[in-house]
Amino acid sequence: MKSFIQIAVTLAACASQAAAHYTFPSLVVGGVTTAAWVNVRETNNFNTQAPVTDVTSADFRCYDSQTDPTAETISVAAGSQLGIMSDGTIYHPGVVNVYMAKAPSDVDSFAGDGTVWFKVYQISAVTNGGESITFPAEGVPGVSFTVPEALPTGQYLVRMEAIALHVAQTYGGAQFYLSCGQVSVTNGGSGTPGPLVAIPGVYTGYEPGILININYPIPKNYTQPGPAVWSG
Repeated sequence: MKSFIQIAVTLAACASQAAAHYTFPSLVVGGVTTAAWVNVRETNNFNTQAPVTDVTSADFRCYDSQTDPTAETISVAAGSQLGIMSDGTIYHPGVVNVYMAKAPSDVDSFAGDGTVWFKVYQISAVTNGGESITFPAEGVPGVSFTVPEALPTGQYLVRMEAIALHVAQTYGGAQFYLSCGQVSVTNGGSGTPGPLVAIPGVYTGYEPGILININYPIPKNYTQPGPAVWSG
């Protein structure tokens, strides 16, 4: 009986874990949420919702190696709001980074290779000297940010990255929920986005904001992974 109970508990935990996974299939432009996988490249986990855990994998960029994805490019004005929506909520405690990369020409054929990515938005953790740690991104259906006014006109990939930290106390335990949308930025400026990073390559997996036990002892502070946000 004890063995049966243990198996039942394990299966229930696995089912709960699976139900808690999510994807980011839609953008929000002009206050309107786009249909799933129209302006976002379909990810390998569009059915399973399973995360990426290997930060060195080629799938760490857009998670689309198995889907041969195509997407339509949607226009968004520099200085306006751009949103990225999940198919539920960001269920797990964790943080968010949003990166962009400018295509040299048509974004349809742009893979995002090289040192071309810059961060435009983040949601970090809130700490209180070891008394508590909270995650403002937890439980929200998506994120919204202002496209920098100084961002040059052109076509871009916009990459959503939600990092779930509930089992991140061992290497490879952090779970990354990813997607890449396609946008054409209009009315842009003359800024120079940076610092630029490569994806994969931006993380080793040993960063203190990725390899971290958020439960005990409670972290006194939190260091957001990745480069500084470029706001123009």
